[in-house]
Amino acid sequence: MAKISPVSIKYMIHASFTAEGALEKPDVIGALFGQTEGLLGADLEMRELQKEGKIGRIEVDLEKQGKRTIGKIQIPTALDQSETTLIAAAIETIERMGPCDSQIEIERIEDVRGSKRDYILERAKKLMQSIGGSLESREISKQVKESTKIANIQTYGEEVLPCGDLTGEEIIVVEGRADVINLLKAGVNNVVGMNGTKLPDSIKELGKRKQLTLFVDGDRGGKLIIQNVLDNAEVKYIAIAPDGKEVEELAGKEVLMFLRKRISVEEYLRMGYIPRNREESAPKNLEESLGEPGEKVKLDEEKKSKLKELLKENHGTGKALLLDSELNEIKSISIKGFGATLKKINEKPKIIIVDGVVTKNILLDAEEAGCQIIAANNFAATSDKIKLLSF
Repeated sequence: MAKISPVSIKYMIHASFTAEGALEKPDVIGALFGQTEGLLGADLEMRELQKEGKIGRIEVDLEKQGKRTIGKIQIPTALDQSETTLIAAAIETIERMGPCDSQIEIERIEDVRGSKRDYILERAKKLMQSIGGSLESREISKQVKESTKIANIQTYGEEVLPCGDLTGEEIIVVEGRADVINLLKAGVNNVVGMNGTKLPDSIKELGKRKQLTLFVDGDRGGKLIIQNVLDNAEVKYIAIAPDGKEVEELAGKEVLMFLRKRISVEEYLRMGYIPRNREESAPKNLEESLGEPGEKVKLDEEKKSKLKELLKENHGTGKALLLDSELNEIKSISIKGFGATLKKINEKPKIIIVDGVVTKNILLDAEEAGCQIIAANNFAATSDKIKLLSF
């Protein structure tokens, strides 16, 4: 009797059976050969097909449950689809196995080659990833150029800020090292990173001698960086990445495109935000006019320093500190009942220090109360009516 080669197997017939009595494996195999004999003609005789190697070794697993016997049958074939399905249909006509009444049901016909193809594809993907030296010449050239640009990264100032060539008149200011590297890859060399969201003193000084373009991420954090930088340095232009994207994620063409779309600070100010250090909106000593209702609070450097200390002292309390325009404490209230408590207070605060995250609801309640400044470490929303300070 010829044996089918595992390499030649195309399909696997999976069947289950139930017999009303005790059976052994030879009873099941004998029924498969005997009761299908003559059904499909000489060309599809199961016994002859197995001799020719077109049907492989039939596997039978059975289990006795009381007086009944249940089990599984697996039949490998090297036949084509139509011949395999005919064999499977013929098997379902078997009504007896040995001395027992029985019933066979085909569960499925598995395409063994399909499983092999899936394995081949997955394995090929892994092998492709492991190939180390198969880059095309164009890709090799690109990598060499990029590595050369990254190798040119320098540092600037006492804060050791990552940067490119800062000898020109125009400088691009970004948030971190990854942003600097991405701009260098795109061919933009006049770039410096802040190493965080707070503006380093080195860049403040740089803004007095150079024309700064601030390039930020297209998210809430980017807006807060703009606010912080405009409050503390001279900036000429602002460029913003698309919504939801970071500067370090942009492709080379996108970097250049959004830098070309940069807008002047004056145009940005017309969108609603007015920084403290602009001559057209504030005195030259970085003060804001505030005070009585209808006027804006005066916030000089001394008061800003005191406000920073109060913010630090309030940290971890879970409370909001309500202050008047001279930074005198009106009341300390819990963040949990912020809105309701604020409405009950007769003397409305001009400045509020918040411990925790400033949410949209907190901003709305503060706007309704006539608050002009909120100081906190974290902001989950922005406001056109209230100045947001993060120290």
